[in-house]
Amino acid sequence: MDTIIEMAKELGAAIQQDARFLAYKAAKEKSDADLELQTLIGEFGLKRAAVNHEMESGAKDEEKFRRLNTELRACYEKIMQNENMQAYNDAKNALDTLLDSINSILATSVNGEEASGCSGSCSSCSGCC
Repeated sequence: MDTIIEMAKELGAAIQQDARFLAYKAAKEKSDADLELQTLIGEFGLKRAAVNHEMESGAKDEEKFRRLNTELRACYEKIMQNENMQAYNDAKNALDTLLDSINSILATSVNGEEASGCSGSCSSCSGCC
């Protein structure tokens, strides 16, 4: 097998052991198991579809559109106030930051450059490059 592909798989396995990934995985499982949150997410999808349908149909009922939009925003706010959703978003943002840093390091390295000022510790880093 190609050495580079094997190394990428090893990096993926190492990421799966990182605290940020483990926190993301736990937060995802907890939010997936939160029935109230999942119900709200389902309602949000239905409300968003109703708003989109109203927009695409060319209907001129501004009051209905405003009501649907208000309901959509209220549902979104309830979702975002859910503690499991907040924990999920925080964990996902931390994991995304790690993955962005890895991608930046790879891109910089592929171009033959070194990440400037890299101490090797991503926890104190504002991002590579």
